[in-house]
Amino acid sequence: MSRPPAVVLALPLSDADRLKPFVEACLLEGVALIAVWGEGCGAVEDLIDEIVVGDGSDDNRFITTSAHEGEALDDVIEFARNWVADEGRQGAEVIKL
Repeated sequence: MSRPPAVVLALPLSDADRLKPFVEACLLEGVALIAVWGEGCGAVEDLIDEIVVGDGSDDNRFITTSAHEGEALDDVIEFARNWVADEGRQGAEVIKL
């Protein structure tokens, strides 16, 4: 399954064990942005950053992340769409894990 270039990860996570495989799939599928939305999103954003960086030996592993606690979901979706539109790409998807 191919993902759009922007993903809004809606919290809470129902299964934290799914986060790492999700991030790895996003890396493989060329996702440019993971915007995390909901309570505690800053901590989840940090976890995603750690997964992306890994041991730091692969400079090709990169995804921009952002945290959006207290914001309306529609605003975060619009932010994500605009982020990738600035790169000439289209599409954003809301994901729940």
